[in-house]
Amino acid sequence: MKSSYPGTGKISANWDADRHPGCRLPYKMINEQAIKAYVLKEFPDILHVDIRKLGSGVQGSGFLVEMRTTGGVQSYVVKSLLPEGFGHDYPSDRAAVFLLDLDEYRNLPNHVKAVDVLAEMEDGTVKSIGGGREYYLMMEKVEGRDYFHDLKGFAGRDHLEDADKAKIAAMASYLAGIHGVKKESKTLYWRKLRDTVGHGECLMGVFDIYPDGTLPYEEMSDIIKKCVDWVCKLKPRYVRLSQIHGDFHPGNIWFREEGKGQKDERPEFVLLDRSRGPWGEPADDITALAINFVFFSVKHYGKVQGAYLEALQQFFGDYIRATGDGEMPEIVAPFFAFRTAVVANPVFYPELGADARGRLFRFAKSVLSADRFDVAEVNDYLA
Repeated sequence: MKSSYPGTGKISANWDADRHPGCRLPYKMINEQAIKAYVLKEFPDILHVDIRKLGSGVQGSGFLVEMRTTGGVQSYVVKSLLPEGFGHDYPSDRAAVFLLDLDEYRNLPNHVKAVDVLAEMEDGTVKSIGGGREYYLMMEKVEGRDYFHDLKGFAGRDHLEDADKAKIAAMASYLAGIHGVKKESKTLYWRKLRDTVGHGECLMGVFDIYPDGTLPYEEMSDIIKKCVDWVCKLKPRYVRLSQIHGDFHPGNIWFREEGKGQKDERPEFVLLDRSRGPWGEPADDITALAINFVFFSVKHYGKVQGAYLEALQQFFGDYIRATGDGEMPEIVAPFFAFRTAVVANPVFYPELGADARGRLFRFAKSVLSADRFDVAEVNDYLA
């Protein structure tokens, strides 16, 4: 609960977007009934509660909560954030902003104090989520075996077996299905592009945990700059925004144990750890899996061959046939660069040799320099 000052992107009781025609953004209303119920529960001796809007800024709105008690009048401010833009697109984004506010406002001299962080629940009630020192996620337990097991088994094999092909077909079909769910939002598409380069879990964040000496800073910079160019190049493609998993890599794909079900039954799998928002560019999911066919083959052979090459070709082919997405080869470059930074990271894969790691970096740079990705040229990108 807070007020602050114009010019900072925050809220001031003396500033309202209605008086600033250059910034007519819709403000986020609050659930007054639920806020009143929370106040009546948390504050003693309240005789009356009044809530009214104070003002709006470029990021959100402030509301005065005025409580008349037996001891006098107490006043607080509740802030809401706009649910789109500024990286506040998902409820978890807005929660993160307010939790940081609650932790840090008290640590800066002369700063207004934050009292609590409130969450509006599905049933319309409001409860406190402030004061936590750490947060945890509880999930269901699943059975199965991750796809890393299959990738390791491709080593030394010239061709895929029928069971391998069936799994690749199942994954391509699944992605085609979820990517068929579309949403109109330039903001969310641009966010996915931006996050792929600058998010702490994506390209720049992954580079930041590289041990010194793994890759010269100048080469990191070159990859990052080329990815930024790709971000601007892809911005007009925002109509491609789709439902995505967000981290479709082999460790998050668990196939049901072999021996269960009928012989001709389609392979079944369960997914873990959906990440970084439900909407984005389909290429994010495609490259998250596809880079592993490249990585494991380079690790074993120094190039992409045998079962790994066949798997890469089948995966792209099955997906494009299922979706008709002929644009995909023109989109994947910055997403491949991010995923290459992941698999080339010695923190994650210390067993990877220096020569293989160098080939992967060449792959990323070559793909970024090409207008479109061609599976048939994958070994040229490595060289």
